Amino acid sequence: MLLHRNDGGCPARGFYTYDAFIAAARSFPAFATTGDQATRKREIAAFLAQTSHETTGGAGWAAPDGHYAWGYCYNRELNPSPYCAWNPNYPCAPGKQYFGRGPMQLTWNYNYGQCGRSIGVDLLNNPDLLSSDPTISFKSAFWFWMTPQSPKPSCHDVVVGAWSPSGSDQAAGRVPGYGVITNIINGGLECGKGWDAKVEDRIGFYKRYCDMLGVGYGNNLDCYNQRPFGNGVLVDSM
Repeated sequence: MLLHRNDGGCPARGFYTYDAFIAAARSFPAFATTGDQATRKREIAAFLAQTSHETTGGAGWAAPDGHYAWGYCYNRELNPSPYCAWNPNYPCAPGKQYFGRGPMQLTWNYNYGQCGRSIGVDLLNNPDLLSSDPTISFKSAFWFWMTPQSPKPSCHDVVVGAWSPSGSDQAAGRVPGYGVITNIINGGLECGKGWDAKVEDRIGFYKRYCDMLGVGYGNNLDCYNQRPFGNGVLVDSM
């Protein structure tokens, strides 16, 4: 499925392995095991699509096998910034930077801190683990996927139908479907602005994986008319 992740042109070649994916997923047993077979397949497709977009190495539409065959080429941000914000609970460690790393390109010290506390790893002092240890790297992506951060639901809950939009969600156009997952991840930069190339890219990856798994796409794939929940936890750092 991840056809070119080990291509010579991918800086993260050899990093993202099936064994690391499975080992990390065992720490989140509800992932791809909730609901009927179609729901489980759709969750895998949605997860791979969003993370493929975050780590894509597709050099335009002329890339061999097409743009959407080039997910998982990067495990760290190309143009890193410190991403250090004052936070009494998760202060930045001296000399450490919290730029995008891993399949979900986790950013900011407070996200590294929350994620590390959840998975039992000191990511505030060791942020590079997300680009040096593939299992921990995948765990960070699963943590983000499975964890609601109010007022945002978790991506998992959206896929499996466990999220019911509130009145304010409905007024903001936020409805169940793949589009609201994009809103959860990076809505502050991509959603509610009409057509957006990055949103379309996420949809393209999703359709590819759904087709490979033989499952329908569902409804509401974009977030063009959805107001953001607020600033996204992540930025599109690639």
